[in-house]
Amino acid sequence: MEQRAVVTAGTGGIGLETAMGLAARGFAVTVVGRDAERGARAVERIAAVATGGEPHFTAADLASLADVRALAARLAAEGPLKALVNNVGAMFADRQRTVDGIEATFAVNHLSPYLLTELLLDQLKAGGPSRIVNVSSGAIRVAKRTFDAVEPPGGYYGFHWYGRAKLANLAYTLDLAERLRGSGVTVFAADPGGAATDMTNGTMRSPKIVSPALRLLWPLVRRAFERATAGPAALAARSPIVAATDASLDGRTGLLIGPQATPVPAYRGSTDPRTVSEVLKLSRQLAPVGDDR
Repeated sequence: MEQRAVVTAGTGGIGLETAMGLAARGFAVTVVGRDAERGARAVERIAAVATGGEPHFTAADLASLADVRALAARLAAEGPLKALVNNVGAMFADRQRTVDGIEATFAVNHLSPYLLTELLLDQLKAGGPSRIVNVSSGAIRVAKRTFDAVEPPGGYYGFHWYGRAKLANLAYTLDLAERLRGSGVTVFAADPGGAATDMTNGTMRSPKIVSPALRLLWPLVRRAFERATAGPAALAARSPIVAATDASLDGRTGLLIGPQATPVPAYRGSTDPRTVSEVLKLSRQLAPVGDDR
C-alpha cells in the first residue's frame, strides 16, 4: 500500500526540504500551500528525488478555518495517512486578523495545525503505525503563558506572540501524544532551529516585533540569530524528517526533536497543567471538531 504523507507549507523553505526528505524515503507526499505556481515548482523538485508514489500539490489558505476543513475533507477522501507534518508558521510585524476574525499569529501557528490534525486522526489511525509531527520553535522561551484568551495582555509584539502560539501548539502536541498512546499513532514536535527563510529574512528585521525591554538589544540579538540561520533550509529540515521517519523512534511518542535531530527536553511551560487545560479549551472553542475526540 502506498505510504502517504502530508506536509503543510511545503512549497518552500523548511517545508519543501522536509517534503523532499520524505519523498526520498519512499513516501508519496502531498504538499499544501497557497500558490499554485510555487506548488508546481515544488512538485517538480520533489518528484526528482522521490522513490515512492507520485507527489502532489493541493491549495489551501491555512489562515482560514473553512479552508482547513475543506483541505481535511479532500485529504481524508484519499485514504489512510502514514505521516502528517504540520510545518505551517507565520510571524507578523503588525497585528492582523484572519477571515474568521481571529488574531492571525494564533490562528496560523496553532489553530490551523490543531484543527487539521484532529480532522485527520481517523486516516492516521487507519494508516498506522503513523506519525504526527508539529514543527515548533525556540521562540517559545519568550512567550507569555496565559491562554484564557487568544490575545495575551499588553501590546502586540510579533516575535513574542509567535512564540506564544508555538507554545500553545507544543502543549497540544504533548497532550495529544498521551491521548493517542497505544493507538498506533505517535506524536512528535520538531524544533528545526535556525534557517534562512522568507520569515527570518523579512519580518525579523523589524525591531517592532519585540517588546520595548528587548528592543535596545534587538540589533545584537537579530545579528546573532541571522548568523545562526545563515545555513540552508535543508539542514533545518533534519529534525522534522527524523521525527517523521527515523526507525529509532518506533514505539516512542511525545518527544521534542531538537535542531541536532535528537530528542531534547521540552520547554517546561509546555507541560504545565493549567497551560494545557487553557490551550485545549480555547482551541475547542475557536475551532470545534464536531465530536468528543
